[in-house]
Amino acid sequence: MNNINKLDSFDFKILNAVQVNNRVTSAELAREVGLSSSACQRRLNSLRKACIIERDVSVLNRNKLNRKITIIVQILSDIEGAEHDKEFKKSMLSAPEVMQCYYVTGDYDYVVIATFNEMGDYEEFTKKYFLKDPNIKRFNSMVVMNKVKENLSIPIN
Repeated sequence: MNNINKLDSFDFKILNAVQVNNRVTSAELAREVGLSSSACQRRLNSLRKACIIERDVSVLNRNKLNRKITIIVQILSDIEGAEHDKEFKKSMLSAPEVMQCYYVTGDYDYVVIATFNEMGDYEEFTKKYFLKDPNIKRFNSMVVMNKVKENLSIPIN
């Protein structure tokens, strides 16, 4: 099941359901999808084995965990090249504040989404990861003022 063409309407219903709640029971899933509990469980296992479901996670409330500041950063590298990219990617993978990091096209090379307790933490983050990196030519920070929509779900038809 490595191919979208092999998925059927039941698989799509299962995928939609687990994107909303990955702790849904087999019995609840069976009622929602219209299959038996065991059939749903077999399909879920197949979807996981095929890496269509990469992982099951819990979405945490940042405000309740005192991570009230979200900052989107656009980063421009001074020199493009595999070694410089590798080092920057490695540093972003190791930074616990970084929630998402994308290598992008356009005016900047990377977009990073990170979360902080307070602005001073972001200042320290910029010193550690951007200002001390000689390959960072420029970065532009945007502080999220209000979350309009935040979703990691993929639309499934």
